[in-house]
Amino acid sequence: MAWLARLEMDYAVSHGRSVVHHRHDGPLRVLRSLYPEGGAVCHNVLVHPPGGLVGGDTLDIRAHVAAGAHALVTTPGATRFYRAEGASAVQQTQLTLETGARMEWLPLETIAYSGCEAHNRLELQLAPGAELIGWDVTALGLPHAGLPFVAGSYSQHMALPGVWLEQGRIAAGDTWLMDGPLGLDGQRCLASLFFVTGSPMARERRDAALELTRALLEAHPLGARCGVTSPQEQVLVLRAIAPLVEPVMQLWQQVWHLWRAHFWGLPAVAPRIWSM
Repeated sequence: MAWLARLEMDYAVSHGRSVVHHRHDGPLRVLRSLYPEGGAVCHNVLVHPPGGLVGGDTLDIRAHVAAGAHALVTTPGATRFYRAEGASAVQQTQLTLETGARMEWLPLETIAYSGCEAHNRLELQLAPGAELIGWDVTALGLPHAGLPFVAGSYSQHMALPGVWLEQGRIAAGDTWLMDGPLGLDGQRCLASLFFVTGSPMARERRDAALELTRALLEAHPLGARCGVTSPQEQVLVLRAIAPLVEPVMQLWQQVWHLWRAHFWGLPAVAPRIWSM
């Protein structure tokens, strides 16, 4: 039986505090709001009780952040695309930010199991003055658990329409892509970390972020397999490939600390779920 799960989250400022109202249909929930850094930032954890998606399943996540609100959203565990029996599994996420809104979209990794037919879509809509830090980390199979990604496919789509688009399809049988030196070169974790704005960033602000990030990467063991660029004046993107998820997530959290301080002047207060 295929599951269709929908979740809508609406963030707004009420009495000086960022608050969320949410509605769901199917097995997708928001845990209670937490405020580890005060009322200005609302921390939420999304929970999908089934624990993964099989062929025919769809997760539809939509978040709207009103002017002046600040939302931080994460998950308690990985999103798992299991082996499909014909039909594809889909996760589609739409994040809409109004003028002056901020959002941090920081889910834990996505695991594409061998034999899956998976589509993962993220679409952003940012009004002038809105800003978002987000990441996407994908593991292809679990090779160190004896479950390599040897069948199926995984497609990824990330877009700020009219400004930035990244999309691609990874087929397990494409050996040039999976193992070639111009492809994944045998690595099975690929990740993106991005800072996106609704208005063009000042060149000095972008250049300073690039310089700070490159300095951090030069001192990190994964730095040689990372690259940070600003392909457009509203987008900063850091990409990496690695053999495992864990070192990438550790590095991504370090860069998140750096970007939060640089762009917003805020210390990085990690969601409590990450330390449980």
